[in-house]
Amino acid sequence: MASGLSSKGLTATYGTDRIAALLNVNDPLRHLSDGMKRAMEPALEGKVLSKEQAHMLLGCAPDELDSICKAASILRDRGKGHDVSFSPKVFIPLTMLCRDFCGYCTFRQDPAQAPHLYMTPEEVLEVARAGERLGCTEALFTLGERPEQRYPEAKEWLQRHGYKTTLEYLLYVSRLVLDETSLLPHGNPGTMSRREMEGLRDVNVSMGVMLENISQRLCEPGGPHELAPSKYPRARMKTIETAGKLKIPFTTGILIGIGETLEERVDSLLAIRELHQRYGHIQEVIIQNFRAKPNTAMSGHSEPVADDLLWTVAVARLILGPEANIQVPPNLSAREYPLFLLAGINDWGGISPITIDYVNPEAPWPQIATLDKKTRELGFVLRPRLPVYPEYLDSKDGYLRDGLEGRVKSMTDEDGYVKGGIGRYVGHTS
Repeated sequence: MASGLSSKGLTATYGTDRIAALLNVNDPLRHLSDGMKRAMEPALEGKVLSKEQAHMLLGCAPDELDSICKAASILRDRGKGHDVSFSPKVFIPLTMLCRDFCGYCTFRQDPAQAPHLYMTPEEVLEVARAGERLGCTEALFTLGERPEQRYPEAKEWLQRHGYKTTLEYLLYVSRLVLDETSLLPHGNPGTMSRREMEGLRDVNVSMGVMLENISQRLCEPGGPHELAPSKYPRARMKTIETAGKLKIPFTTGILIGIGETLEERVDSLLAIRELHQRYGHIQEVIIQNFRAKPNTAMSGHSEPVADDLLWTVAVARLILGPEANIQVPPNLSAREYPLFLLAGINDWGGISPITIDYVNPEAPWPQIATLDKKTRELGFVLRPRLPVYPEYLDSKDGYLRDGLEGRVKSMTDEDGYVKGGIGRYVGHTS
């Protein structure tokens, strides 16, 4: 069940030497084996890779990685140019109670650990208004999965405050933030029913749930999702598909390094692509690397090396194509993150000037000025976006509810990015 690529034989220094090596690849097909060429040529010709061709990418030798990254960069440039986006946000952990137990998670708490069971509406608004003063445009609501189904304390809190479920409370505070601040809510509450999503889409410009992996094997005894029924692939895929049927701009992605095989990663990306081909709603795919945390079942599990993440990012671009928005969280690869610009990404995700990453509290966000500098050094332009991507702002497509469309349009420029550009955050306009 080993996952990932070995860094043996590859440049060990992830600084200027590694960047130079990636930049110096001119012909991505020149030094590839015949099998790798058969996989990459169709992608470079603008064709959609078949499952068989995508699986050929599993045969990547260490000395072929730079060529794969170059091919992915070429595709990104065709579809996205050199614009790289991020979302200035506040992170609002509405509740850290959760019915699931994942082998790598420190976000979840039980009632005995939690300083409070749920954030109050006043606490939510305090965070949102603090972010508003610093130019944030996204209120990211992340919360545990249906804690009222496991903990009587959660159920009692909700009933005492007039709510039946956690998602009903999320609906209320999303509307509160929308009405009382300039921020736009993005809900990330786990699996959702059609009825729940129909309600939330009126007050959330976008939503999301990580697929993590399509493999049911990871839910078997001893796997990271053994005690996390909401992480079963069927449940996650159903939520993502329902979002497509409801025309909700949706974020998903994979988590690498949790015991999956490379084949299972590729199959997960193919599953995401298939849903997007059917519904057109997946606005963003996150490639997130596992980080080992103390006091978890996987505290001693090896983390993916940088070349492993590079390969996965490049393969994601080759599979998903030039128009996909592909993100790597920079705070989870603090030393190496500029490299991923050279493997085909075009987004850094949400960056907060005020709140921590509660899912990965050990990993601080980069300063926006630093992120801008490192992005510009590689020839890219950093652009702030809303939690809904520019491609989903056209009213004819039906992705924005009537009550949200005018609000969103008033916040964006002619390209669909945040008005004022990066100068709002770092003091320059280039």
